[in-house]
Amino acid sequence: MNKEHLTIVKVGGAVVEDSTKLEEFLTAFTAIPGHKLLVHGGGRSATKIASALGIQSKMVEGRRITDADMLRIVTMVYGGLINKNLVAQLQSKGVNALGLTGADMDVIRSHRRPLVKGIDFGFVGDIDTVNGYSLQALIRQDIVPVIAPITCDGKGQLLNTNADTIAAETAKALSRLEEVTLIYSFEKNGVLSNPDDNDSVIPVINRAAFDRYAAEGTVAKGMVPKLQNALEAVDKGVKEVIITKYSALDGRKGTVIRS
Repeated sequence: MNKEHLTIVKVGGAVVEDSTKLEEFLTAFTAIPGHKLLVHGGGRSATKIASALGIQSKMVEGRRITDADMLRIVTMVYGGLINKNLVAQLQSKGVNALGLTGADMDVIRSHRRPLVKGIDFGFVGDIDTVNGYSLQALIRQDIVPVIAPITCDGKGQLLNTNADTIAAETAKALSRLEEVTLIYSFEKNGVLSNPDDNDSVIPVINRAAFDRYAAEGTVAKGMVPKLQNALEAVDKGVKEVIITKYSALDGRKGTVIRS
């Protein structure tokens, strides 16, 4: 089977939880030619709903501690509320979307994260495998998978899993079967040299540049793991990774990640 081009887009919760931004994003996503796949987050909604139910959200260095109660919340919010709203909105735009978690068709298998510096993150999953063949079978039928950041361990346990990592691991798995472009979309125009200037986009980042920017503190916090995921994806065969604004998915703006 010949390789075809596939665009994988990851969109964050700050976009999917804002109706105006979401409409702009979905319009841009719908306009992407050819086959595509969407991975989404939704942490802010999970935090808000958990609070309304009297469940406290616990974070360590930006990572969510997922106990049994919080796992129920994120499963309902990510796999239900956000995922199905995205599917419905895409259907209204003529996109034949199918909502999935990693547990569906066993497309993403993970294991429970071990202790990290003595911290128990609870029911958080680190990815072992992505079944690219199952996803390819859907995509080749012109179905657009919309993947929520919930996976399973193959033993019946659901696990909360980072959406950026799901996007990167899915891109790597599918790059063995298709020609893949991975786009991380968020509120900024790209990776910025000055966080207060949305026009200070760094046009290209390779591994040497990343090491330099990380050491200088130009890139920090959540951008560091995002770029690490992007660089590894390029090293593993993904054609191109772009970090750009949610309304500009055509690749003409933003930051391009190269090996």
